[in-house]
Amino acid sequence: MTEYYRAIPQTDAARPKEANTLAGGWCWFTHAERLTRDGPAQIIAASDVPQDVLERMTRARPKLGRVRMDRPQIMGILNVTPDSFSDGGEHVGPARGLAHARSMVDDGASVIDVGGESTRPGSIEVPAEAEIARTAPVIAAISNVLNVPISIDTRKSVVASTALDEGAFLVNDISGFTFDPKLAPLCAKRNVPICVMHAQGDPETMQLDPRYDDVLLDVYDFLAAQVCMLSSLGISKDQILVDPGIGFGKAIPHNLALLSRISLFHSLGCPVLLGASRKGFIGKIGCGVAAADRAAGSVAVALEGIAQGVQIVRVHDVAETRQALQLWQAVTTGEYHGA
Repeated sequence: MTEYYRAIPQTDAARPKEANTLAGGWCWFTHAERLTRDGPAQIIAASDVPQDVLERMTRARPKLGRVRMDRPQIMGILNVTPDSFSDGGEHVGPARGLAHARSMVDDGASVIDVGGESTRPGSIEVPAEAEIARTAPVIAAISNVLNVPISIDTRKSVVASTALDEGAFLVNDISGFTFDPKLAPLCAKRNVPICVMHAQGDPETMQLDPRYDDVLLDVYDFLAAQVCMLSSLGISKDQILVDPGIGFGKAIPHNLALLSRISLFHSLGCPVLLGASRKGFIGKIGCGVAAADRAAGSVAVALEGIAQGVQIVRVHDVAETRQALQLWQAVTTGEYHGA
């Protein structure tokens, strides 16, 4: 029987001396949840967690390039597509893409994630040539003007290779490196950080009838297997972000099960990315019919992820997320170091 261990994160100012630091970050824990597929969860003392798992939970995550993992980071979404669910067509072309990237950096984004293929539910695959034509000029424009790390959001090795040549530093694959067998070896050869995400099915069909035996543990097992595969190619765990893939082949109960226990993924020993911004479940639960009306709900989900130690939140609404994060940090620590 496989056992899984989830740190139960705390951010309270009254931290016990014996508490463990979660992933070298801002959360601490004294207890963990032991999970199995065959019985109820059990709460245990952190000292009862197997030593190798405890080490993965607590080990400080090194920088991803220039991006520190010991404090929460905001990844700003830059879709240069005509049909993305939230902002399709708004930022197409180098000039508009650069302008939006500049605005997000000014608002507090520490990474810009550029995508040229919509992966909204029901979307179809975009030819690599079209994806390159959308992303490469925008990445070049940003890297020539702004001093900000750039991520390329793609499933395709040829798109990633061109983006890296133009100045991207990280490859973010929503297929979890299952779509293009050449992509993982390319990233290993280029020695670049990557993000491996879980998705059930492809964007065209993923939301038709998603099913899991246990969504939390199924997603964990997939990510664990992919991290192992990527490590075997020579990619260090320190350079692998894991993303449970909120909204990708998941119904509302699946999303909520993952979000309520997202700290489980720290047990993989990798930094964690959360991308839930403006997703459909936020609109349904929070009554935000239009995607642009889901900023408040998106911020609420992002803050809960950060309260569970998630190192990077991928968002559309950078200014709102930064303001909320600054206030959350101030009231959590009781400290303010501004003017």
